[in-house]
Amino acid sequence: MNLEDLQTFVEVADSGGISAAARRLGLSKSIVSRRLFRVEAELGIQLLARSTRGAALTEAGEAFRVHAAAACAEIDAAKETILPAGELCGRLRVAVPLTSGPIHFAPALTEMAQHHPQLQIDAVYSDRFVDLIAEGFDCAIRVGMLRASNLMAKRVGQIYGKLVASPDYIAVHGSPETPDELVNHQALVGAETWRFVDGEKVITVQPHGRFKADNGMALAHAAAAGLGIAWLPDCTIHEYLASGALVPVMTLYPLPVGGVYVVRPPSPHPARKVRILSEFLTGSLKRNAHRWDPQS
Repeated sequence: MNLEDLQTFVEVADSGGISAAARRLGLSKSIVSRRLFRVEAELGIQLLARSTRGAALTEAGEAFRVHAAAACAEIDAAKETILPAGELCGRLRVAVPLTSGPIHFAPALTEMAQHHPQLQIDAVYSDRFVDLIAEGFDCAIRVGMLRASNLMAKRVGQIYGKLVASPDYIAVHGSPETPDELVNHQALVGAETWRFVDGEKVITVQPHGRFKADNGMALAHAAAAGLGIAWLPDCTIHEYLASGALVPVMTLYPLPVGGVYVVRPPSPHPARKVRILSEFLTGSLKRNAHRWDPQS
């Protein structure tokens, strides 16, 4: 099977349609359509259901896309192995946390794009936990405790956080002094568990509250409005802390230092573009550590 045809199919699958894939590949729609036809003809099965709204993967297409993407990635890795000093090109599709990404990680992505003008960077900002393989991502930047999985992970930095509340909330409800006292307070819930350091021990608390969100900025805004207590990274709340809109609480029980990781699908040879992204992130986080790291 022709490699270009296979790569075109993966691009259409990830883009959601022939027109979008043609734009991203810099090709005409007719060329993209012909390549897809050749793939389907060789397999003898329909991979995409076309309509006026685009192209959706059939059940067979969904299954084939996983293997096709893996094959394309392996070929890219093989090329990079024999040409390690070559200019980065192609596309890097990376999932980035929406809460901390624009402030914490965007500088590294920008710097990488400046150094590698032939590389197309497709950064998808979301606090949703994406499926890297099924959704066609080369890698993801993740923060905190990693879930158990078969993904490969490289630690590129660390991130700090605090338990915070507004002065108005504290004036009305008081400030908790120990983790046990949190049961008497409204928690602004993002993570399912909150962890605190007590000497060499880590205390785990199940937060409860009427306000939940999967986005740290939304939780910070709610905390500043006096709705409750939030467990948040410093890069999300530094402006609130500087203005006095939020203040740290329960400071004798700090939050554990969280890791920043680049995770990728399992492969013995990570794509060079993913390795270089990890290097840019490591450098960027070190240079900007003074903004968030209380020990710097």
